[in-house]
Amino acid sequence: MKVLIVEDEFVSRKLLQALLAPYGTCDIAANGREAVHAFKLARQTNDPYDLILMDIMMPEMDGHEALREIRDLEKVMGVAGDEEVKVIMVTALDDPKNVVKAFYEGGAASYIAKPLDRSKLNVAIKALGF
Repeated sequence: MKVLIVEDEFVSRKLLQALLAPYGTCDIAANGREAVHAFKLARQTNDPYDLILMDIMMPEMDGHEALREIRDLEKVMGVAGDEEVKVIMVTALDDPKNVVKAFYEGGAASYIAKPLDRSKLNVAIKALGF
């Protein structure tokens, strides 16, 4: 499995990388703009991501905006349904507004509130069929 971790905080990036390493290759992006670029490059080289874990609150481009751009790119590329990358939104904001925005407006597959731990992450990943 190929995973993209999108997180602006260094410690959270390292934690996610350690938790996700058993699942496969992990790439890192520090903000939404880097995530969109990494997603596009991976698709163009026929080595797409299977899973993206994306923080919502980030500088330059937040997770909601990055997810919208990724979904728009998928439409342009003719990627739909089961071929779309699975995205788990990660945030310290466990409020209904962000949950609704992530799922219904952004097309996220799952949502995890911080603090992260191995069991929460494993449950979300297994629910997506990985």
